Amino acid sequence: MAQSDTVERILDAAEQLFAEKGFAETSLRLITSKAGVNLAAVNYHFGSKKALIQAVFVRFLNPFVNSLEAELDRQEASGAADPSLEELLEMLVRQALQVKPRSGNDLSTFMRLLGLAFSQSQGHLRKYLGEVYGRVFQRYMNLLLKAAPALPPSELFWRVHFMLGSAAFTMSSMKALRAISEAEFGVHNGVDEVLRLMVPFLAAGMRAEGGMTQRLSSADSVAESA
Repeated sequence: MAQSDTVERILDAAEQLFAEKGFAETSLRLITSKAGVNLAAVNYHFGSKKALIQAVFVRFLNPFVNSLEAELDRQEASGAADPSLEELLEMLVRQALQVKPRSGNDLSTFMRLLGLAFSQSQGHLRKYLGEVYGRVFQRYMNLLLKAAPALPPSELFWRVHFMLGSAAFTMSSMKALRAISEAEFGVHNGVDEVLRLMVPFLAAGMRAEGGMTQRLSSADSVAESA
């Protein structure tokens, strides 16, 4: 078996098992059994379970981030005005639709993994992804924050994560939600259609009047009238 084939089989098995069972609950022995390789092969190619988790993410994120960076470069070189919230969200939708996971799984599998990265205390993974992809994501975030309303940084932090959480849930549950929609309403929505339905919803959430800003304004009014 060629080394590249062995690596891909290990990554395919790890991706599926991590998404199904979580990171902590998936042992290397489970992965080697599903991949049809021995434990020595995992240690040889990856060195540790943490490195294997990182490699699963890199396999998807490398083409996604490269595509996003090229899009950002084109936007910057065009000399056009800074993009709107809707245009920035559409940019992500295009990248998500263009990049096909090499494992053959659909995008929902990766989105489940992304959710687990935050919910299962994978600090090493978030640090690693920040080191590898942080520069490109920061370029995108800078444009997003320019397009967002003038809100306190702490509230912008939460809004971005509300947006990511909504997108992650929808995309990781895509098959089930599309089946429910078809059964309830007789409407067959394609993945691209669902992703684009999210754009105005997410943009409206980012633009909504700020809770913190509203409280500060109320406090100022009370202070002025006192």
